[in-house]
Amino acid sequence: MKNNLIITIGRQFGSGGRYIGKMLAEELEIPFFDRELIDIISEKSGVSKEIVESVDEKANKFFYSLMFAGGTDNMYDLSMNDKIFVLQADILKKLADEGSCVFVGRCADYILNNNYNVLKIFIYQSMEGKKERAIKYYNVPAEKAENIILKNDKRRAAYYNYYTNLKWGNLENYDLCINSDMGIENAVKLIKSYIDIYYDKKI
Repeated sequence: MKNNLIITIGRQFGSGGRYIGKMLAEELEIPFFDRELIDIISEKSGVSKEIVESVDEKANKFFYSLMFAGGTDNMYDLSMNDKIFVLQADILKKLADEGSCVFVGRCADYILNNNYNVLKIFIYQSMEGKKERAIKYYNVPAEKAENIILKNDKRRAAYYNYYTNLKWGNLENYDLCINSDMGIENAVKLIKSYIDIYYDKKI
């Protein structure tokens, strides 16, 4: 891409947001980061992958933000959840500095909003569509699918709302909201078309 564009994707559980982000990154030939960040955080921090994974996108009510005010000098005061969040924010910024890329989840839209050319996307879908995907791709029992979807979305919302003081899924937080009932490939086409408009508008 001729100019750096950071694409962030928030997504409901089972909506295909990760697949959309990955396909988009492949077609744009730019790096893609989702669970890949777990390995990067583990490597940079020296914290085991299992621990990073256990707190991934989970909020901690005792967090007080240092990354925008006091930096990370007082990291020893933070819980493991909060240390991981601060480290993750630092890594997101460094990756964004390197060039265009796609980030899925992890409050990337908020962390990078003020300093980068960010296109913020949110992917949602009908409950029936999410249930079908959860059953097919995540081996979720059909009778438990809706409860699992709601539980995961509640966790994601709590994480996002706590660390950003914004409301997860609120359309005002995003540039583009897409119902993935249209299909993964069509969603990617829509985003690519929007990017052309977005570049004309902002670059």
